[in-house]
Amino acid sequence: MMEFELSQNHKQVLELVKWLAKEKLRPLGLECDKKEEPIPPDHPFFKEIKQMGIEIGVMGSDDVKSESRLKSFIGESKEPPMIATLSILAAEILAWGDQGVFMSFPGPGLASPPIRLMATPEQKKIFFDTFKGDEPKWGAFGLTEPGAGSDVARIRTSAKKDGKYYILNGEKMYITNGARAEWVVVFATVDPKLGRAGHRAFLVRKGTPGFKVSRIEKKMGLHASETAGLLFEDCAVHEDFLLGGEDYYKSKEGFKGAMETLNMTRPAVGAMAIGIARAAYEHTRDYFAENYMLNAVSPFAVKIKAELERMKRKLDIARLICVRAAWLMDMKKPNAREASQAKAYAPPIALDVITRCLELLGEEGTLEYHHIVNKAYRDIKVFDIFEGTGQVQRIVISKRLFASKGKPVEWGEN
Repeated sequence: MMEFELSQNHKQVLELVKWLAKEKLRPLGLECDKKEEPIPPDHPFFKEIKQMGIEIGVMGSDDVKSESRLKSFIGESKEPPMIATLSILAAEILAWGDQGVFMSFPGPGLASPPIRLMATPEQKKIFFDTFKGDEPKWGAFGLTEPGAGSDVARIRTSAKKDGKYYILNGEKMYITNGARAEWVVVFATVDPKLGRAGHRAFLVRKGTPGFKVSRIEKKMGLHASETAGLLFEDCAVHEDFLLGGEDYYKSKEGFKGAMETLNMTRPAVGAMAIGIARAAYEHTRDYFAENYMLNAVSPFAVKIKAELERMKRKLDIARLICVRAAWLMDMKKPNAREASQAKAYAPPIALDVITRCLELLGEEGTLEYHHIVNKAYRDIKVFDIFEGTGQVQRIVISKRLFASKGKPVEWGEN
């Protein structure tokens, strides 16, 4: 049974996250949105949060020691530490502050899950040791291509074996922190005809000959975050940097690694969408509370309160779906269906809530005073697209409606 009551230590962690989101992320995010530029890598903010010990995706080369350190931070308990659930709640709060700034945090980032799932102990040490020290550094996850986004099986970046090296050729796009990353986890195929069985994942370091940044994208929203295109032209990667080594790929482990990475990140994406929408909702709620007599018995007041209640109800439901997916991960249970449910449900709900906020505010909603609402409207749309489109999530969910041999899954079963 899911437990909804947070421990006192968890509450203290989230209070720190709330302070960071309000005092640091939101002002910087609004500033970057006005400039329509990402935060530069040498911005003092990154050193500040590095000194606070805050990075994205840092667990370390030794997961047991790293998890032990995290447990000591949130407090010892006989109960499971609920690290995934705590991370989901923290992700929502940080996105409430500013999602673009949150995505720009230094650390391994989205490269961390595939490293932890697939890499050898030696590879983990090389990768995670990069992030030790006082200087902020970044990692990146290179999966999306011009012809392969949600459909991971269609990746066409090639990896041809040549002696002790793999020669990579291809292009990756929409890579978060791609231009500033020290390491990029790159998915490629040794033979497109093999489909999923041909997938391989490589650890490619910045400055490797044949690896370059093709462009920094200009985006509609999330301006604080850097999004890059990456190009590989006869890029030689030593076989020691094939994640997991050759034996790991005797089955369809490359594709499985990509999918398991997404199962870990999709609930977080849903939670981030909720955070963005909650920022717009709370601004709208407070604006009407301060400027209109909502306690009055009038058709206008009744309508506004009914709309605000509907928004909050939808956000609460979406949050529960995301938390359940994270809870299953904490319980070390399969969560592919629930992860896709979180990703499929939360972003459209968030978009609906933000749209309704703008509609309630009317023309005034486009003005500088309501910057946080119209910014949220531009930030949110991509959440229904990246980490797998809503259509793909519904395919994943539908496949899991039936157990083996076509038997329907009973209510409450995974």
